[in-house]
Amino acid sequence: MVVKTIPVNAHGCYHVAMPMIRSVLASVKKADETFALIDPGDVIALGISGGKDSMCLLLAMHLYTKFSKKDFRIVPICLDLGFPGFDISKAKEYCRSLGYELYVGDAKEVYPILLQHTKPGHHIPCSICSRMKKAAINDVAKKLGCNKVSFAHHRDDALETLLMNMIHGGSVSTFEPKMRLDRAGIDFIRPFIFVEERQLVTLAQEENLPVMGKTCPADGYTERQYCKDLLTRLYEDRPEAKANFSSMLYDYESFRLYFDHVEFPNPYDAHLSLKPLLRVEEAIAYMAKRPLLPSAKHFLIRKDHQNVGHISYLLDNPHEIIVRDMAYEGDVEEGKKALLHFESHFSYKINPLLFLYEAKEEAYMEGYRKGIPPHADTYQKRYDR
Repeated sequence: MVVKTIPVNAHGCYHVAMPMIRSVLASVKKADETFALIDPGDVIALGISGGKDSMCLLLAMHLYTKFSKKDFRIVPICLDLGFPGFDISKAKEYCRSLGYELYVGDAKEVYPILLQHTKPGHHIPCSICSRMKKAAINDVAKKLGCNKVSFAHHRDDALETLLMNMIHGGSVSTFEPKMRLDRAGIDFIRPFIFVEERQLVTLAQEENLPVMGKTCPADGYTERQYCKDLLTRLYEDRPEAKANFSSMLYDYESFRLYFDHVEFPNPYDAHLSLKPLLRVEEAIAYMAKRPLLPSAKHFLIRKDHQNVGHISYLLDNPHEIIVRDMAYEGDVEEGKKALLHFESHFSYKINPLLFLYEAKEEAYMEGYRKGIPPHADTYQKRYDR
């Protein structure tokens, strides 16, 4: 395989003749500088599927190691998921031409599992595939001494995911440019977060990259494809929309939704309510009067829309709420109603729920349930301190 050589000037700077690789590298640099994706000493596993996006990622990150002035290494990793027609030989050859050995991880059990979870009349479940693929590559990355994993998700992927989550999940969310996976001990980064898919199509053509054909039988028939087509039609009518959507994702100064106004009325006392503590400014103002536990989430207890206390809690287990601290200025009976409201708020969403009270102030727990029917499938345990 013939790979283009990239001349170096007297200062060690790389001259890239092709315009698209320059554009893509500029976007990678912008993402790195905006989100602090890469640190000196990083060993980054690159998820290589053989498709155009991942092959472009390999080339771009290879070049970025040369001129970014950061001492980091990349390790190309491919997973054999057991899909029919999988052949990564050309990608292996291309990796060698750049000076890397492509590591192929054995994850052939994934495809049979996906088939077992496929419902009649539906394609294989993308969400299960995604989770299993990330878990598998994290394991391989750790085995090879990598501290970060990078996939080639680009700007169009992010906007499609945003639309999918809005339609099907009722959430304004998409994947993040940088994410810490504590259990795996891995940082997950996406250097292509500012790169458009059309740029990668052109780059793959300009550099004659060895792109492997599609192996997933669901490709082109997914909900993502529907959202892709929907956004394409929108961009045709409103060309400025794509750039505006992209900048919207990290424009924190103009982010305005309903979060700051959420306040849940207390069904046991019309004067009381709970307000999630979300903004730093609000936390600082509240802490001028009362301390808050660090490393916890907080609800403000409000009486007639004025802050009169708080509940600090942990939600480490999806079915376990731990109250670590509670303070209330009013009488104890009102505090009990606030605590019961807090529990019921979660019991409607989490079933079953283990409610653990670890706060030092135990007065609110005395006779806590007296005269008030417990919620179904909700369990309570009090810790003696």
